[in-house]
Amino acid sequence: MMIDNASIISFLSDFVSEQRRNRIEEVQAQRTRYVTVVLEDIYQSQNASAVLRTCECLGIQDINIIENYNSYRVNPLVVRGSDKWLNIRKFKGPEYNSSKAIKKIKSEGYRIIATSLHGTSVELCSFDLYRGKCAVVFGNEHQGVSEDVLKEADEHLKIPMCGFTQSLNVSVAAGVVLSHLMQKLKQSTIKWNITAAEKEILCVEWLKCSVKHPEMLIRQLMERDRK
Repeated sequence: MMIDNASIISFLSDFVSEQRRNRIEEVQAQRTRYVTVVLEDIYQSQNASAVLRTCECLGIQDINIIENYNSYRVNPLVVRGSDKWLNIRKFKGPEYNSSKAIKKIKSEGYRIIATSLHGTSVELCSFDLYRGKCAVVFGNEHQGVSEDVLKEADEHLKIPMCGFTQSLNVSVAAGVVLSHLMQKLKQSTIKWNITAAEKEILCVEWLKCSVKHPEMLIRQLMERDRK
């Protein structure tokens, strides 16, 4: 027997505080899928975890993880539980995964934005959000964004550098780029909020994260409705 999301939300809401329920609604109102993040082959767990934490704090819901040579690992001391509020999709297979991931993300209507010092890179302050949804790709700590992604990217984006050092730590770079883009997005006239249907789905997942033994409670709801 299938239980609709509205029924699950109503039922699980009785097991959380009013404060938590209000907080879920507040966070939903600030969530977006207009900007998504792609982490390509990140080596250090603390860097990947720091980016996830930044995304969650800024309201970016979806993270794409590409695993080629390095496996994605969570550093619990850094991520601080932020990953449970996000939708994390991994591209992991026996073959090279970057091209497959980029093709899939493009098919979902995103333009691929590679962060690099490429000759045609646009400076962060000049990046045009109005051109459509964007998937911002951050490469690994040693090589940056791969050549394959650089070739397949729709645009290239860079942070202006004023010192002798020409690169930032990947988690710092993500923080700078995403903070700027999200501030600019929320000041724009772009319809960046998630839909009512998406809010309902997230509400179910977030309520499950907020109660003990959520699956047991949902089974109780199903049994109650059978009677």
